[in-house]
Amino acid sequence: MKKYIITLDLGTTLIKFGLFNSNLETICNHSIKYELDIDNGFVEFDAEKYWHICKKGIMGLLSKSKIKPKEVVSISLCSQAETLVVLGKNNKPLRKAISWLDSRSQNECNILKANFDINKSYKITGQADIITTWTITKLLWIKNHEKEIFKKSFKYLLLKDYIIYKFTGKFVSEYTIYNYTYYLDVINKKFWEDILRFVNIDIDQLPLLIEPGKNAGTLTGENLKEFNFSNDVQLNVGAIDQMAGMIGVGNVKEGIISETTGTVIAISSVVNKPLINKYKIPFSYNAVPNTYIISITCESGGISLEWFKDNFYRNSNYSFIDEEVEKLPPGSGGLIFLPYIVGVNSPEFNPKAKGVFYGINIAHKKAHFARSVMEGLVYLIKKNLEYLKKINIDSDRIISVGGGSKSRIWNQIKADVLNKEIITMDINEQSSLGAALMAAVEMGFYKNLQNAADSIVVIKEIYYPHPKPIYRKNYKIFLELYKNLEIIFSKNI
Repeated sequence: MKKYIITLDLGTTLIKFGLFNSNLETICNHSIKYELDIDNGFVEFDAEKYWHICKKGIMGLLSKSKIKPKEVVSISLCSQAETLVVLGKNNKPLRKAISWLDSRSQNECNILKANFDINKSYKITGQADIITTWTITKLLWIKNHEKEIFKKSFKYLLLKDYIIYKFTGKFVSEYTIYNYTYYLDVINKKFWEDILRFVNIDIDQLPLLIEPGKNAGTLTGENLKEFNFSNDVQLNVGAIDQMAGMIGVGNVKEGIISETTGTVIAISSVVNKPLINKYKIPFSYNAVPNTYIISITCESGGISLEWFKDNFYRNSNYSFIDEEVEKLPPGSGGLIFLPYIVGVNSPEFNPKAKGVFYGINIAHKKAHFARSVMEGLVYLIKKNLEYLKKINIDSDRIISVGGGSKSRIWNQIKADVLNKEIITMDINEQSSLGAALMAAVEMGFYKNLQNAADSIVVIKEIYYPHPKPIYRKNYKIFLELYKNLEIIFSKNI
């Protein structure tokens, strides 16, 4: 009998569905969008509706592929992290889910900072600061502002936990998404009870944590009947989308650096032990068992180019922008972009930083600005790679994935500025592939993650560096600009 794996990538505004055979070949995929309710920093959505979209997407895969449902052996998940779902005693949501994007809890951040030393907390959570993204701040907000909801709360789940529960009837999760709650002790792989006690959360109100890539169990009878699956189909807990994506491109051992340019830029490398460092670069428990990742997230990533396109190339696509940029020589005619339109993350944590175009002259045209945005983002990558080098993480090659890796000119700019080979992969949805790979290992199709990655990951193209003096000059100016503007940023002008 043929065997198939279904993957769900539980995204922020898009749920992606994939179907893979036992050789991890993609049979088909599709996606469904959903809307967030956004109002003055409040970002919420209906978790039950999200679950129904998940079921609809699976039905769509089965219909599109025309495979026999009984041939599905596993459903594997990858997901966003910090989004909170609160259940009552009837195991139904008491309120709308609070998205990771929600920023209402700034006052709660201040309360937590006043009670928990940031430096000590970093050595427990792996996170450099307390920000509104982290789930702990949302829990404290509910406690402070929705007292009746807080009293009635039976379970506090992340979004993926809720989907696991809807599939299996079990309250089970895995470590990688809890890296970003600020209540996981990432070194000891257990909940941080001190901070939970401060917010009046009991351990019993949280799910059981297991290793990423393990099976949570079989589906409920109701789901088996609805999908017409066999009784032994397994639900694999998978991992957070970023780490699943690292697995999907073969970044499963030390000595490899991958860079993902999506809405944000994430620079990640596997390490064999927690790497506490003086720069407070975040570290997290990894989807590869008993390893960690050191990771720098640049919030001002692809969102900077997206912002520029939406406002200055509204009627054009990214391919047209690439063509315009490619016509210009390196250096953008001396125009330099500081890509801090949503602030700066660790290791230079500065939420008050702003985006800047510097060096504008009368000769500059729209395409110069577009190229300077691309170059500025690569300068930011270079700056953060230099921080990694200070803690002995370096590589002559960078695996580049995400939407940004589809741009040939941007890849070449990366190679030239970074003076490193840039490798792109013959993979469309690396997070979905990573989720499928974890399920395939758990089902016994492959010996381990390394074996599976070696078997299926294929290099698409290598961009070789051709260093340019203008990039070295502009990079120095880029660094000086940020340093000299820090005082102005701090005044929040």
